[in-house]
Amino acid sequence: MKLTELAIKVIEAAEVEQVDFMTVGAIAAGTYGVPRSTRDVDVLVSVQVPHRLTALIRRLSAIVQFDPQVTFDTLTWGARHVGTSLGSPPYKVELFETFDDPFVEAEFARRREVFVPLLERTTWLPTPEDVVVQKLRWGRNKDLDDARDVLAVQGPETLDMAYIEDWCGKHGTLERLHEALAGIPPLD
Repeated sequence: MKLTELAIKVIEAAEVEQVDFMTVGAIAAGTYGVPRSTRDVDVLVSVQVPHRLTALIRRLSAIVQFDPQVTFDTLTWGARHVGTSLGSPPYKVELFETFDDPFVEAEFARRREVFVPLLERTTWLPTPEDVVVQKLRWGRNKDLDDARDVLAVQGPETLDMAYIEDWCGKHGTLERLHEALAGIPPLD
């Protein structure tokens, strides 16, 4: 199974189980910025309605084996369910739970349905501004590249930079934002 097929199956399962969600990670960043190869599907799922996440994991069990042990993000301590696809090659599926974090709550409330060329369909995504903020917050090299790429492709003049700067100020990532902006190549 291709990664795009797996991503679509995860999205369709979330829709069938009526789980509020949004696709995040490389798929969201690539939609707004520069697509890059990835070996995982990342989805932020709402846990506001009890048992829907459990139903989603059960529905996916024919194609994804989830580790029974919940892990926690080392930056925010948000819970995540990590699975491996049963096909070849194996891909990782990460279901991140929404939790009591002001940015995660704002990001999820602002999500929107967007056509994703890679998937050839619409799905729920964070806004490009929220992708930049989250990628700068995580701060890994690939995340910083993704943030810069989204800023470059979308253009700071079209983004709500005050919103981005406000969250970066709260997260202590303004320096990362300034470095990402400085790293945008000039248009000739």
